[in-house]
Amino acid sequence: MAITLSERAAKELQGLLLENGKPEAGLRIWVAGGGCSGLQYGMAIDEEQPEEHDMIFHSQGVKVYVDSMSLQYMDGSEVDFIEDTLGGGFKIENPMAVGGCGCGSSFQTEGSEGGGGCGSCSSAH
Repeated sequence: MAITLSERAAKELQGLLLENGKPEAGLRIWVAGGGCSGLQYGMAIDEEQPEEHDMIFHSQGVKVYVDSMSLQYMDGSEVDFIEDTLGGGFKIENPMAVGGCGCGSSFQTEGSEGGGGCGSCSSAH
């Protein structure tokens, strides 16, 4: 079980941590119910001590915290940083996702049920 960062994502995160004066902090990633496809990702800089059920991964010099419940939906995922005409942002490449939505932050895994739709998604769930 592992969550990794692409080289580009790690560089962006290291820059953010230094800019915010939090070089020892890590990236917390979680999965929550909701979104147009049933599950959605959350990410935040976390400078607190890991919680009891957290898994801690070290990737490209950055700590990544994931709670055990979220990990079951995103094992093997990679966080990448992409830039497009609207700017840049972090994106999760999840091999466990079998469906998604046009919004890019919502996904579905084998056996999970889809959500209600985001309005920007033109595909059927």
